[in-house]
Amino acid sequence: MLCSSALPFAQLRSGGRATAPPMRQAHTRQWRDVVTAVGRGLALFLGGFTVLNLLRQWIVPGFDANIWWIDLGWLPASVGFALLGLLSAHLLWFGLQPQMGIWGTRATAWLGLIAAVAVTRNIIDFYLLLSNSTITTSFPLPLSLFILLALTIIAVGVLLSAEGIKRKGRTWLLLSTLGVSLALFPLLQILCFGATDYRRVADAVVVFGAKALPDGTPSLLLADRVRTGVELLQQGYANRIIFSGGPGEGAVHETEAMRGLALQLGVPDSAITLDRYGLSTRETALNTVQLFRQHNIHSVLAVSNFFHLPRIKMTYQQEGWQAFTVPAKEHFFSGTPWQLLREVAGLWAYYWGVDDMNANRSTE
Repeated sequence: MLCSSALPFAQLRSGGRATAPPMRQAHTRQWRDVVTAVGRGLALFLGGFTVLNLLRQWIVPGFDANIWWIDLGWLPASVGFALLGLLSAHLLWFGLQPQMGIWGTRATAWLGLIAAVAVTRNIIDFYLLLSNSTITTSFPLPLSLFILLALTIIAVGVLLSAEGIKRKGRTWLLLSTLGVSLALFPLLQILCFGATDYRRVADAVVVFGAKALPDGTPSLLLADRVRTGVELLQQGYANRIIFSGGPGEGAVHETEAMRGLALQLGVPDSAITLDRYGLSTRETALNTVQLFRQHNIHSVLAVSNFFHLPRIKMTYQQEGWQAFTVPAKEHFFSGTPWQLLREVAGLWAYYWGVDDMNANRSTE
């Protein structure tokens, strides 16, 4: 009698248990290895970054750098701190040793789910602010969307590693993912945060300097910054403007070139304050914080080119100050590969408190 079973030949040979062809099994293993390695690299980055931020927050109260990737402000501070501590520990555990056992895997999964819910809430908040015109942006994708994608890849990697299959090799992919994350994270900050306009009513506008030409006129980069700052005054967002910069390429100081253009645009001289010692982003932040105290200023708008704004925001945060950033309206796209590369390095340098003199100067 002929066998009428519909089982494929490979299944019959295995005693009735379905098995994939060897080539297919190899491709499946490769795919799992790749996803697990990428997930571990992302976990090492997010876990390490979170731990460093928690340590800095403990040492320097008030400076919360974790808000740069997840906003838990809706939770009590102690609960948020504890949650991030547990999450970072499990992310590092998975990154360093993927075989965590059933309880470690479950705990990591639950913590990851909570983080994903929080990040989803951040995404919803972003689009609500965008829909009611509280903020505007030329890049309508929040960083939280990319963080959610990273958490999803990590979750899949955790589930795959829980199958008990040893994952040897792929170390190069893990390290590559970690390296790409170190570069991509500040770049996404520039594209997502830097492109977003947070203008609102404030006590003053701070315009960051750039190159003044030998004849004393502002460079295109500097003129765009000044015009945007003046626009904020004329639209009633503030009644004082602070120009900060250093020496120009000629005899005219950057701040004098900035003031000259502002006067031409109709700003009264009484509304202008100069910081002639803003030689770097950090020095501008330090100097202007002193001016804020002298002039009873409590809220500020910071104006510069989009690629520069994340570093400005971070520097003011390190000084215990909340600055709302406004990207300059550019007459030409200034985000050259060199500018972006320099800002990626500059963000990490400023994160570690390393002064980068003249880092906000144009190379046009």
